[in-house]
Amino acid sequence: MSTQDLVPSPVGPVDVEQAEAALVERYPRLVRIAYLVLPPALGRNRRVLTAHALVQRSLPRRRVPGPGVPGPRRAEDAVDPGYAYVRGEVLRQALIAGLPLRRLALPRRAQFPPLLPHVWGLRLFPRVGGADELALDQRLSRLSGPGRAAYVLRGLERQGDPEVLRVLAAAGVEDPAAALAEADALDATDDPAGQAGPGRAGEPDGAPGAPDGTPGPGARAGRSDRVGEQGGPGRTGGRRGGGPGVGTGVGPGVGPGGPGSATGPGGPGGPARTPGAAAGSTAGSTAGFAADSAGGSTAGSAGGSTAGSTAGSTPPRRLSGAALLESDEFDPCALQARPTDLMRRRQHARAAFVAVVALVVCGTLLGLPGDGWGRNGAAAPSYARNPAAEAALEPGALKRVDPAVWPGATRQDFSVWPARGGLTGDSALLRRALAVWARPGGSVRSSATPGTPVGPPMGPPQLLFAGRVDAMRVVLFHDGLRAVRYAEPVEGTAGAALDFARTDAADTVGAAALVVSRAAGNVRYLTAPWVRETAVRDLLAPAKEPRRLVRDGDGVTDPVPSPAQSGGCARWNTLQVRDRGGVRLLTDLGELAPARLLWGPPAAPEDATRPEAREAWARTACRLTAVWAHGVRSVNAWRFARQPLPGGAGQATWVCTRAETWRGTGSRVLAQFLVPSPEVPAALAARSEGSAACGVRNPRVLAGVLWQAPGGDWFVLAAGSPDFTSLETSGGVKGRSDGPLLTLRAKAGARADLAGTLRDGTRWTALR
Repeated sequence: MSTQDLVPSPVGPVDVEQAEAALVERYPRLVRIAYLVLPPALGRNRRVLTAHALVQRSLPRRRVPGPGVPGPRRAEDAVDPGYAYVRGEVLRQALIAGLPLRRLALPRRAQFPPLLPHVWGLRLFPRVGGADELALDQRLSRLSGPGRAAYVLRGLERQGDPEVLRVLAAAGVEDPAAALAEADALDATDDPAGQAGPGRAGEPDGAPGAPDGTPGPGARAGRSDRVGEQGGPGRTGGRRGGGPGVGTGVGPGVGPGGPGSATGPGGPGGPARTPGAAAGSTAGSTAGFAADSAGGSTAGSAGGSTAGSTAGSTPPRRLSGAALLESDEFDPCALQARPTDLMRRRQHARAAFVAVVALVVCGTLLGLPGDGWGRNGAAAPSYARNPAAEAALEPGALKRVDPAVWPGATRQDFSVWPARGGLTGDSALLRRALAVWARPGGSVRSSATPGTPVGPPMGPPQLLFAGRVDAMRVVLFHDGLRAVRYAEPVEGTAGAALDFARTDAADTVGAAALVVSRAAGNVRYLTAPWVRETAVRDLLAPAKEPRRLVRDGDGVTDPVPSPAQSGGCARWNTLQVRDRGGVRLLTDLGELAPARLLWGPPAAPEDATRPEAREAWARTACRLTAVWAHGVRSVNAWRFARQPLPGGAGQATWVCTRAETWRGTGSRVLAQFLVPSPEVPAALAARSEGSAACGVRNPRVLAGVLWQAPGGDWFVLAAGSPDFTSLETSGGVKGRSDGPLLTLRAKAGARADLAGTLRDGTRWTALR
């Protein structure tokens, strides 16, 4: 076989319309080719549907160009180019569909069951044939895909061997010659020697013919009517390696190897075979058979052969495999229909219904919002809804207080704050804020002061503020129990934040300001409408005058460096506000609501604005880090004792600092010892959490320290509130004194237990 035989036939360019016309006109033929080439292991129903699908997918999407340089014309090139192209596509896809699926290989579209055409509830298959068709189908199943393609091209398309090789190569077959050899082997089984026609009995395959090349008796049956058949290299007419000869025509009433091939010129029977040779066509098969019957007997007796004399009485053989390819057994366009397994279909329908219901339920419960703010922004999915909860999340139901309400209100707190800000009319922003409040997603940074519930509002909350602050859009709500801050970036969709702070029972000072923004270590406040002036006072510089703090029309202040974000204690900026009741001092402790700073005895504290109070707070302010983010409402510093120091070192001051919380529990108490030098910060003598000391219910405290005098001596110093009548120590240092003060000599590192007695005789231990 030369390489020239594998060059595709120059059929020329093919337009889409030309290919469509060929596909529609020769559709049954193309479907039969696909059905025969597909592996029988697929089953007849799937083979039928796949064959139709492959043919329908063979239409090109655009014009198919022809070869650049047209080759020599061949007899088989008379085939319509459109039909040749579509047939090649059908063969290529059918060969791919027969390949097994491999684990690491990328599957091809033709290897999957077809989506269209699709039939529900029925199984389709061609009409059942006879024993010959069944035997051929079994033999075809033993061939490879390329072998079946070669057999179909030769038997059904009447293609010559060179054209079969070219078509197979164009369809992607790696070894077309091996495929053709498989088809030859199947041809041999279709034409056994025991059923040879007249004139072939006892002759070997490829017997020589006449000297002038006229076909001899060894010619293969059923090959003479192949369109354009030409012998390839080493092949002349008949089988590979055989002599020249032709087979009989296959037509009605005459089987392969019939009377038309009994003998030929130069073979047994001599010139008497002229009528028989002329009967090689289908149309003249009957006449040839009669003439051969009459003349062949004489020729047979003259030539010493009995084939001619018995030809007229031999019954026709069975059809060859090539002829059986045209039968209804292999026609996927003439179909029979039967129902599928009805019981199994009913079970599958029930299982599919249950699966759909489960999928709908799971999709409803587990569906998450997509990226971007969308309708509900960064909110998580809502799993349960009720009318009351839905009403609380409607922007139109928000409570908005008129600015003219607060001057005449009986109380001044968050409930009379008007709605302020430039985005109070942005329904989309308010809807996102309410949705995130009710269902914060995993990407939302959320914080809450201790003891503050973080659930959704029980009803429509009050809108305090909605506007742009720095690079964020901020919304502030109040629901009577909590102040809620929602913030989202102006650019982008990441970084939403949600803060909760408990603010129930807030008074005029407690509702004087809220933190509206934190950025770059600074804090901005939103002040109440009754705040007349705002200023910044450094708590560590008591003699320094406060700096005026500017506010905009909505009450938002300029940025102020926050002590909660400074990371040190070089300065402690506080917010000083003035209302009609006086001047107040507020400090940021890392929460939404700033804490109020007080000074004085627990029963009657006052705002820490007097010089004495500022001087005490200047030395104790750095201890406020102990109550950061603790839900603190107010912090009161109380000087409960003054004590002379040994050796004339001056007079020390004892201060008790108590931080009250919004929730009422979890208060923290610090007892601090201040030496006379104003530059030295306070020393922590004792601390306690949850204690009633230094509070309204129990305004007494007892604490002690181990102090070293300037001369190097060590002393135990202790002090109690004025209610103590005596103090005593035990353990490493023992001693007793009358009154609320105690001074005892001690050694470095000594430890002692401190206790005291109140005026009513009650024993009281030191703060711890």
